[in-house]
Amino acid sequence: MRKDYRLERRKYVVGGFILLIVAIYIVRLFNLQVVDDRYKDYADSNAFLKKAIYPSRGIIYDRQGRVVVFNQPAYDIMMIPRDVQPFDTLDFCNTLGLTTEQFTRRIADMKDRRLNPGYSSYSPQVFMTHLSAEDYGRLQEKMYRYPGFFIQKRILREYGYKAAANVLGNIREVSQADIDADPYYSSGDYTGDLGVEKSYEKYLRGEKGVEILIRDAKGQIQGKFENGARDRGAISGRNLKLSIDIELQQYAESLMVNKIGALVAIEPSTGEILAMVSSPTYDPSLLVGRKRGANYKALVADFYKPLFDRALMGAYPPGSTFKPANGLILLQENIITPSTAYPCYHGFVSGGLKVGCHSHGSPLPLKPALQTSCNAYFCYGFKAMVDRRSKYGTSAEAFETWKKHLVSLGYGYRLGTDLPGESRGFIPNAKFYNKIYGEGRWSANTIISVSIGQGEILATPMQIANQCATIANRGWFITPHVVKEIEDTVMPQDLIARRYPTIDARHFADVAEGMRMAVTGGTCRLAALPDIEVAGKTGTAQNPHGKDHSAFIGFAPYDNPKIAVCAYVENAGFGATYGVPIGSLVIEKYLTGKISDQRKYLEQRMLESNTIIYSGVKKH
Repeated sequence: MRKDYRLERRKYVVGGFILLIVAIYIVRLFNLQVVDDRYKDYADSNAFLKKAIYPSRGIIYDRQGRVVVFNQPAYDIMMIPRDVQPFDTLDFCNTLGLTTEQFTRRIADMKDRRLNPGYSSYSPQVFMTHLSAEDYGRLQEKMYRYPGFFIQKRILREYGYKAAANVLGNIREVSQADIDADPYYSSGDYTGDLGVEKSYEKYLRGEKGVEILIRDAKGQIQGKFENGARDRGAISGRNLKLSIDIELQQYAESLMVNKIGALVAIEPSTGEILAMVSSPTYDPSLLVGRKRGANYKALVADFYKPLFDRALMGAYPPGSTFKPANGLILLQENIITPSTAYPCYHGFVSGGLKVGCHSHGSPLPLKPALQTSCNAYFCYGFKAMVDRRSKYGTSAEAFETWKKHLVSLGYGYRLGTDLPGESRGFIPNAKFYNKIYGEGRWSANTIISVSIGQGEILATPMQIANQCATIANRGWFITPHVVKEIEDTVMPQDLIARRYPTIDARHFADVAEGMRMAVTGGTCRLAALPDIEVAGKTGTAQNPHGKDHSAFIGFAPYDNPKIAVCAYVENAGFGATYGVPIGSLVIEKYLTGKISDQRKYLEQRMLESNTIIYSGVKKH
C-alpha cells in the first residue's frame, strides 16, 4: 500500500500547533506567577493590609542655624474600596463638613482612571487630605463605624519666615508621571515642587516604612502580622543648612516691594548665595494645606507672575554691568592695555553709525572708562578686536573668540546652580549673525550694541552677580549655590570646586580698580559706605517695551570681599536711581547689620518707592 505523505505532514502540523499552545500557556503562567505582581498583590491584600509609615521630611535651616522650614502633623483619610461596607454616609459627611454631593463626587473621581490612573479597589486610595486637628479628633472617635476607611498620618510644611518662597519651593501631591519615573512614590504621596524642595527631594524625603496588619476571612484587622516582626520603620529625611541669610533675604525682599526684578547676593570666596530675591514674590505658606490648589491657580493667573523666578529664569540685557566683562576680554586679547585711550564725542562714531554717551572727559583709558561708564570706549575696543583680520582672519572668527571668553565667565550657558529652572541667557554666535546678514557680510559696526550689553545679549541676574563675584575674587568663581550643608553627606564636588575663566588673573585687578573708581567718583557714588570700600558698576539697560531697566553690580570690602551683589529693577530708569541704592543697602546691611544714619533717607526712599505704577507694565 502506498504511503500517504499528506497525512504524514498533517501529523507534524498538528503536533506543532499543540506545542505552540503549550508554549503560550507556559509563557502566560510564567508571566502571571513571576513577572506580574498584580495577582500576588491581590492575594496578599486579602490577608494583609500594608500601611505606609511616612518619614519626617528634612528640616531646612538658614546659614545662621535659624529654622526656616519645619514640619507639622497632617492627616489624610484613606479607603480600600473593596473593604468598604454599608455605613451611615450622612453621619460621615456631617463629621467632616461635607455634603453628600461632595462625597459622591470624591468617590467618582477616585474611581475615574483618567484622574487616578493608579486606582485599584484592592489598594489604599486617598479620599480626603489635610484634615485639621479638630476634624481628626472628631473622626478618630468614630472610625469603627466606617469599615474600609482609616487615617494616614503625614506631614505638612510650616514656614518660620514669610520669605524666600522662590528659593524654598514647596511640596505637592505626586502625579502619575512622578510615579512612573520613580518607584518610591505611590498615589497620594508628596514630592518637592520648585526650589530646594525639588532639587534636594531625594535628601529631604527620607525613606518610607511599612506596617503590616493581618486580616481575618471577613477582612477585619486582627493585629500585626508576626507581632510586627516584618514591619519596617521610616527613616527621616536629611536636614539642610542653606547658604541664605534669612534676615538679609527678608530685608532685600522689603526693598524690592512694588518693583519688578531680582536681586542676587553671593559670598565670592565660597559661591554661597546669601540672598536671592524675585519680585513680586509671595508667602510660601500659601502653597500648604487644603487651599493649596486654589492659591496656586491664583498665583499662576497673577499678571506679575510671582511664581516666575526672575533671579534664575529672567533673561535681561545686562547693559553697562557687562562692560567689565568686555574690558577683560580686550585686555586678554591684547587689543588694549590699561593705558589705551579712546575718544568720546558724546558717543561712538563710525561712518554713519553713532552710539550715544553722556558728557565726561575725553579721551579716556580703561579705568576712567569704567568709572564714567563710557559707551564709546567699549564700542571702539570691540571694533578693534572684531575687525582685526590680521589676527583673526575674519570678523566671525574674532567674534567666536570673544564669545568663548564670555562663556568662560559664566555667560550663555547654565551656571549649574543647585536650583531647578535655571535659564542660560543668550550669547549669539557667528552662525547666528551669518544667518541674519549673510556669511562675511557683517562686521563690528553691524553688531556694535553687544559691546555694551545690549542688542542680542541676554543674561540672568544670577549670571551677572557671578561675574561680579569673579571680579571680586580677581579671577575665579565657585558655582553659585543655595545649600551650604547636607546632614551626614558630603557636598557635591561640582558645587565647591573653583572655576577659572580664560582670562589671566592679572587683568582682573585693573577692572576691579575701575569699579572702585566708579564708587569714589563716578556713576556709583551712591554706593559709597562709611568705613567700607565698595567697588561697583551701574547699568542702564535699554528696554524696547517701556522704560529702561535699572541695574547695579558691586562687591565689598574691596580687598577682602565678603559679598557681591546684582540688583536689577525692571522699567525703573537709570542704574543709579534704583539699582545702586538697593544693591548698596543690601551690602551695608550684610556687612554691618544696620543702615548708617546718613543713609537712612535712601533706605526709606527704596522701601516706599513703587516702580510698577509708572513703568508702563500694568494689569490689563
